[in-house]
Amino acid sequence: MKIAVIGGGWAGIAAAVELTASGADTTLFEAGRTLGGRARSVSINGRTLDNGQHILLGAYCETLALMRRVGADPDALLYRHPLQVIDNTGFHLALPKWPAPFNVAWGLLTAQGVSLREKLATAWWMEGIKRRKFQLPADSTVAEWLDQVGQTGKLRLHLWEPLCLAALNTTVERASAQLFANVLRDSLGSAHREDTDLLLPRVDLGALLPQPATHWLQTHGAKLRLSTRVESIAGKNDGVEINGETFTAAVLATAPQHAIRLWPALGVSYDYEPIATVYLQFSAKTVLPFPLFNLLGKHGQWVVDRGNGLLACVLSGHGAWESLDDAALIEAMQLDLAIAESPGWTRVIREKRATFSCMPGIKRPNFRTENPRLVLAGDYTWTDYPATLEGAVRSGGRAAREVMQNRHNPAS
Repeated sequence: MKIAVIGGGWAGIAAAVELTASGADTTLFEAGRTLGGRARSVSINGRTLDNGQHILLGAYCETLALMRRVGADPDALLYRHPLQVIDNTGFHLALPKWPAPFNVAWGLLTAQGVSLREKLATAWWMEGIKRRKFQLPADSTVAEWLDQVGQTGKLRLHLWEPLCLAALNTTVERASAQLFANVLRDSLGSAHREDTDLLLPRVDLGALLPQPATHWLQTHGAKLRLSTRVESIAGKNDGVEINGETFTAAVLATAPQHAIRLWPALGVSYDYEPIATVYLQFSAKTVLPFPLFNLLGKHGQWVVDRGNGLLACVLSGHGAWESLDDAALIEAMQLDLAIAESPGWTRVIREKRATFSCMPGIKRPNFRTENPRLVLAGDYTWTDYPATLEGAVRSGGRAAREVMQNRHNPAS
């Protein structure tokens, strides 16, 4: 069975690995020179950097399983930390290594800078949405939802708004409340304590999955066509034609803006959110209080301590920061960080279409197309989550299984 996977991001990697392991003759097309898509490493002036900061959660079970499958050990490649939210105003919430839900309850109870009344009200609210299985009566923006339930105090500013922006890459004024509730369900609302853990890469993103997956796929007989852009897809009676070559079936695992170009019947159109990463290299003695730190400055949002004095400041979602050039953005991050030392090296990486906007009522396509030989994968097709690595990986595995299930009756 000759199967094509179009797109070598994390969804395409997951699909190609699943297909190859199932015995398919797999060909993976990727327009770039390496696998990884929007979560990859780039080489700039002799330094290897990530094109963005991708923080995993303990709940990313299929991502961790995929890493293990291709020989990448999560325990060696990821730092595991119980969740902490710390910012530059003195707010501090830390979850202990206690069984759920006691870990979250204790974290809320001991949060610094929040009144006991607000803590109890928040705990009661969270118990209520747990009982409703995190299903909201109707979708709205996160801002509207928080207003409706009375989450208007310090926890909104220091916890819910930053977490929403980190998870959905969309500000609370625009973000879908139901998608945010889904994220809370599988993290702070999970019955498994480990699901709330932060998993921060010890290595660059390439070493985390794309490079081990490249080696695994090549070793197991998959064909990788890197630097190869797919220009056309056409359904045929005996399969799917890609760039003039016929395959039994195909998984379309590109970003949605590329998928709609190749398969117009998909019929989806999204707004997109930008993300910028501002790298600042300080001396090795520069260490943050916690590897993930919340910046409540004029522009700054989150900063990740990558070790050896390298800090990566993340700005996501539309905002005033977009109007700043690289030099002004670097200066703004230095002011927000308030580190006396000047950085010895800086770099800004911007992606204007980093993720789709997770707004209320967003249209998400069925992963099955009208052609049973063509199946979709990508974070935008995993409708339960916003744009996440876990959603991408899950969608890729699902698409591959669908293709293999259809192999005996592709016209069904």
